[in-house]
Amino acid sequence: MTDGPAPLDDLDRAIEALVLTTEQPLATAVLAQLLEIPAAEADRRCADLENRYREGGHGFELVRIAGGYVFRSREELSPYVERVVLEGQATRLSAAALETLAIVAYKQPISRAQIAAIRGVNVDGVVRTLLHRDFITEVGRDDGPGQAVLYGTTATLLERLGLDTVADLPAIGELVPGADVVEALERTLLDDGDPRRRPRNDIGTSTAGEESAAPTP
Repeated sequence: MTDGPAPLDDLDRAIEALVLTTEQPLATAVLAQLLEIPAAEADRRCADLENRYREGGHGFELVRIAGGYVFRSREELSPYVERVVLEGQATRLSAAALETLAIVAYKQPISRAQIAAIRGVNVDGVVRTLLHRDFITEVGRDDGPGQAVLYGTTATLLERLGLDTVADLPAIGELVPGADVVEALERTLLDDGDPRRRPRNDIGTSTAGEESAAPTP
């Protein structure tokens, strides 16, 4: 065996082996250290492998998630993968937990009291659930009175969402319907054929121009 850098193919195979044997996303710095190459070269090689798998039409891909690299099945094959991954799983996050998790993700760092103020209900139980699932964690203390605990999302959540950083979350504006959609929905709900549900103006006439019946003398 000769000293010196391994041939290109050997390094690529080494990247595959290292990513496959780690349970968490393999950070670029760690990968570069293990391969004894610059971090920029490690990123470049991973990008080349990603393109190679895509062009080869494989059922898996190499992606950067939560600050590191990981192999995962391709998105279009999820209906098949779900048959294995979801088999026997009965516990899912409730709507309240998902709502709380979204608030933390978009407003972090945020305290428990601030979450409760936004949701309008007590969130102690939901926060405990998310902490237990390792989707959120304590990230600091508030500077105000009481120094409340501040929460933020974890790398585990980024892995589940397939994101590299929280900056990759979709903008809130993309999730909220436009004013025209809300207005159309409101008209649909109000104008359902029942004149009693149509909005009325200040002088007692309906928006359709129907005058209120005059009182009988």
